[in-house]
Amino acid sequence: MNRKFISTLIYANAFIVGNVLMGFEMLGSRYLNPYFGSGIGAWASLISVVLCALAIGYFAGGVIVDKHPSPFDISIAVAAAAIYLAFVPATADPVMGWILNTVGQGPAGILLASSALLLVPLTFLGTLSPMAVRLLLPSTEEIGRVSGFVYGISTIGNVCGTLLTTFVLIPQIGSRDITYLYAALLGVCSISLFLGARKVR
Repeated sequence: MNRKFISTLIYANAFIVGNVLMGFEMLGSRYLNPYFGSGIGAWASLISVVLCALAIGYFAGGVIVDKHPSPFDISIAVAAAAIYLAFVPATADPVMGWILNTVGQGPAGILLASSALLLVPLTFLGTLSPMAVRLLLPSTEEIGRVSGFVYGISTIGNVCGTLLTTFVLIPQIGSRDITYLYAALLGVCSISLFLGARKVR
């Protein structure tokens, strides 16, 4: 019962975090646009930073979960991402303006601005998948099925987050309100993982 409960909880969080991860990438373009435009350079920077953040998160998550295999660590990582996102709406404009005035509109400036927005929170969120795989594995015989299911659910969440943010949320509410919504969702995820870890102890 406990294993089934924690498995369901982790899969649900993988889906929600996948939503937020790609949804916030789409929002990143809205934060960059007034300062660096929305051309191919901005999108190349956003995509590159997202991929770098995920790579760092995957590496770090794998190392952490081998040393401390507990949902508590996932809850901490998700909480850190939530806190970072909660500060983005208030700090984005001064940070973007400072980067524009200091570094300029060239590739270095766009990459730095994209990193300031996305690198830290998405690195924290990237730790979830390898941690989830490790926690869900009852034996090495099921590693292919479990890892495929985790990354599949997360990727479906990515697609839903991209489409929902682009076609529903952005036309209806502002980027800053969406960012607060995502921070709140991650906060709920973190709390659920924390309470779930206590339940199965």
